[in-house]
Amino acid sequence: MTTYNGSCHCGDIRFTFEHEEIQTGLRCNCSICKRRGAVMSDFTLAAKDLVIDAKPGGLGLYQFGSGVAKHYFCKQCGIYPFHETLRMPGHFRINLGCVEEVNPYALETSVFDGKSL
Repeated sequence: MTTYNGSCHCGDIRFTFEHEEIQTGLRCNCSICKRRGAVMSDFTLAAKDLVIDAKPGGLGLYQFGSGVAKHYFCKQCGIYPFHETLRMPGHFRINLGCVEEVNPYALETSVFDGKSL
């Protein structure tokens, strides 16, 4: 297992998690993911496995549609570091562009059809 460290652009939101070596990523074609263009983790983390250290009041939340998925962003710099999934509430996908140890451009990615959900 590797310990991964991540943050938003300004550093107000920081997070840590452990996982096997990250070699692949995931994109989604739903309306929000299409617009933000992030490469996400193709695995999910239970809430207990994602350690979040956020400046008080710094973590924003955006929800749409059913309101089940929770899309978090930094209120200072606007970066999306992670989200709670629609299909597995209580579990998170990570924006791999925010992870220090990962180059999202070097990862093989697949596309999830979130548009059809």
